[in-house]
Amino acid sequence: MKYSKDKIQAAVEQQNYKWFSGGDYDVNIVGVRNSDTGSKVTNKFDDIITITFQIGDEWIYKEWSCTTDSGKAAVLNYQNKNGVARLVEGQYRGSHMVGLHRGKYEALRQKKPMKVYRDKNKDLIYDEDIIQEGIFGINIHRSNPKTQSYIIDHWSHGCQVFQKASDFEDFMAICNTAKSIWGNSFTYTLITSDQIKKHNK
Repeated sequence: MKYSKDKIQAAVEQQNYKWFSGGDYDVNIVGVRNSDTGSKVTNKFDDIITITFQIGDEWIYKEWSCTTDSGKAAVLNYQNKNGVARLVEGQYRGSHMVGLHRGKYEALRQKKPMKVYRDKNKDLIYDEDIIQEGIFGINIHRSNPKTQSYIIDHWSHGCQVFQKASDFEDFMAICNTAKSIWGNSFTYTLITSDQIKKHNK
């Protein structure tokens, strides 16, 4: 694994974000954007999504390959007049719920406003000058339904997307257990790998 429960928790708390520890399956869903790639559109699943929670006195930590960035095809062929979306780092309390992604399969669906950068110049460099806040369908879902994908392209237009179908199934099983205990509301936190390095020296 690239990170750990302690490293993720330290970085989250250093941003003055909430770390959930209320009991079994009080989940912390944290995405880690890869700072090493800068603003370049890599079109690769080079980010990490993590989930951390307690069962009794034991902390469970899991991480999986994902993208927190829009794909190349989305950047070049966006549908919103303001440009392609890319989620702004931050903590979004109660932002998601278990629901259908595009009406097709169960995922975490955006239910409260979130902030996104908008980029419409198609130069394959992510711009961060324009920020919009709203409900834009910034879901947490999978790519290929059976195996895994190696390039992002249209899999993400701002969504947080798992590379492997089996990883996503593992994630959703945990979320559904959490839902049965805590209700259908999930907080999503997006940080950067630089923030982890800074607070875990």
